[in-house]
Amino acid sequence: MPEGPEIRRAAARVAAAIEGRIADQVFFAFDRLKRFEVELAGRRVDEVTSRGKGMLTRFEGGWSVYTHNQLYGRWYVMRSDRLPKTSRQLRFAVTAGARRALLYSASEIEVLDREAERQHPYLSRLGPDVLSQAPGADELAARLVEPRFRGRQLGALLLDQGFVAGLGNYLRAEILFEARIHPRRRAAECGEEEIRRLGDRVIALTRRTYRTRGITLPASRVAELKTAGVPRSAYRFWVYGRAGAPCRICGRRVLVEPIGGRKCYWCPSCQPGRNGTAGLHPKRPAGRRGQ
Repeated sequence: MPEGPEIRRAAARVAAAIEGRIADQVFFAFDRLKRFEVELAGRRVDEVTSRGKGMLTRFEGGWSVYTHNQLYGRWYVMRSDRLPKTSRQLRFAVTAGARRALLYSASEIEVLDREAERQHPYLSRLGPDVLSQAPGADELAARLVEPRFRGRQLGALLLDQGFVAGLGNYLRAEILFEARIHPRRRAAECGEEEIRRLGDRVIALTRRTYRTRGITLPASRVAELKTAGVPRSAYRFWVYGRAGAPCRICGRRVLVEPIGGRKCYWCPSCQPGRNGTAGLHPKRPAGRRGQ
């Protein structure tokens, strides 16, 4: 499933094509939404933005189209006289002047007025969105120690959209690795420095992957791996998807197990458990052995 940074990039592409323009044509695939095609056509697209893993296309007059890509949804931005070559099914489209935005394969699409948007069961329960609301590390650290969050395993908590919006499976693994915290630990078991570091890494990794189109490694390490001829698929992540491979920092084998209903990856040396040592990364990354 696309995570917050991927949806934010899709929203930016759609906004560049249709935001601020009059919608000449609006299409919905579902019969329950067909009546809104005429209602929304001729209105200006005021804003295209994302909240967590959802997207909002807001029209003048107080209407919003909420969409969630789920596993298979995909946005295309095309010239208005063209369609993409795909076997996917078109679900929602807005044509505005010379450009059009088309959403394929998604099934979660709703038309909302402003009050319905505020009360929407997904949108109304979202935690702060690192890419749109700019929470600080102190705010996220404070949330971690709130009674409703502090007793939960961090590997599961980081998947909860009510804690922070937009985080998903690859981001939680990479955030916990850079924070040097085992995914089964709880905020209640962490010290103040660890809590602060985790809040900082939530912000830094989410924004980094938005800028880099899904790469969590820092630019210096990416440059080294590119120079060594490593393909993009092999230099995107610290630990995610790398079960059995050597840790890029210490060389220990990366582990994986289900946490929060999804596979979670971590390094047993860099991310010690409750009774482990501090697990600080060495100044010289010995993991160059494992690339």
